Amino acid sequence: MFSPRYLWVTIGACALVFLAAFESLAVTTIMPLVSDDLDGAALYALAFAGPLATGVIGMVVAGNWSDRNGPIAPLLTSVAVFIVGLLVAGLATDMTMFLLGRLVQGLGSGAMNVALYVVVARIYPPVLHARIFAGFAAAWVVPSLIGPFAAGVVAEATSWHWVFLGVVVLVLGAMLMVVPAIRMLRAGPGPDRATRPAWAFGKIGWALLAAVAVLGLNLSARLDGALVGVIAGAAIAVALLAVRPLIPAGTLRAVRGLPTVILVRGLISAAFFGAEVYIPYFLTERYGFSASLAGLALTGAALTWAAASWLQGRLDGALSHVSAMRIGTALVLASIVLAVVTAAAGLSPAVIIGGWLLGGAGMGLMYPRLSVMTLSYSSDSDQGFNSSALSISDSLGAALALASTGIVFSGLVGLGGSWPFAGCFVLAAVLSCVALGIGARVGTGRRIDGAGI
Repeated sequence: MFSPRYLWVTIGACALVFLAAFESLAVTTIMPLVSDDLDGAALYALAFAGPLATGVIGMVVAGNWSDRNGPIAPLLTSVAVFIVGLLVAGLATDMTMFLLGRLVQGLGSGAMNVALYVVVARIYPPVLHARIFAGFAAAWVVPSLIGPFAAGVVAEATSWHWVFLGVVVLVLGAMLMVVPAIRMLRAGPGPDRATRPAWAFGKIGWALLAAVAVLGLNLSARLDGALVGVIAGAAIAVALLAVRPLIPAGTLRAVRGLPTVILVRGLISAAFFGAEVYIPYFLTERYGFSASLAGLALTGAALTWAAASWLQGRLDGALSHVSAMRIGTALVLASIVLAVVTAAAGLSPAVIIGGWLLGGAGMGLMYPRLSVMTLSYSSDSDQGFNSSALSISDSLGAALALASTGIVFSGLVGLGGSWPFAGCFVLAAVLSCVALGIGARVGTGRRIDGAGI
């Protein structure tokens, strides 16, 4: 993938992944400061779940757009939207404006993720897919080393606003590196106008409904009494109903093959990210860590994620897809169980920090494989839809988990101590168990009769 033909494409694509990685890790680190500065503790989870929810809209639009006209226009547009979101969040003076910026960021980053998947499918031969996705994971290494700590230092030395505004510069640099990739795509054959799909306005409408349901689930945490359960249950039901047309048939029933691949991605994302966003909060709140020091807790996990991704890329033939799913999910579950024990028993923070290394390694084994399997189950006519479905499951799963953990956290605040954090970690552990139970149904990754069975 670093041969002269693919060199600049690889650099440009990995640069955009690097950007998304830095932004994600940085926000996770500084959110306790943002929440304190803008008096936004009640909306803490929404700052994470909101962008994931709007990201679903971006994914559906970008997937449909890519299948119709190729990935160039969706990629350029998504990056522009992402920049706008960064500017709004970075200039925010209250929590409402900050959340608006985060929602716009999610819209852009969701579309950008899908467009990059289609770029990989259109440019790289299948033999390089495992390695390029491993390369995407490795693009997390540098921001993992400097991102959380640097974000904490910048926020403490100047202001958290500059963590967002500074990323704008990185976006512009990444766009310059993407130019050669755009030229290569334009030089290739364009979409077949006779077979390209129509605009899927119905699916875009369902994506909007799913996003609204996730936002409603987040806001239900601010209600009182039994009304919380009623609104939360209705929001989850609406979200699952809305997502059905956006993912392969049988996904919610864990049908063997591509549907289970999509479902596992959502479950494992829900478990891992639903727990991770509370780790810096837990360390700063219960152990008095600074923002920069709490950010280092995420660094180790990101590094083991990248290392495991690199390893699975080299073991593509030796490590089966099912084995990668089982081992990866077990490692994520183990890391979350250690988080539960640390919070419930008041153990040393070294336990949760060390345990999160296992979670990162588990995600590194699984994530690239799920991406590879999605493309292997896809044809040229549904690469955009399936890539979109994978990203939708990823984001919507994490968004629903974050909204649910927000409700759990609010409900357990009255108990005091670390119990609100322990409750959130328990919910994440349950999701990991479900993913572990269905992991063997991902199949072999070979497409049969277009069904991926």
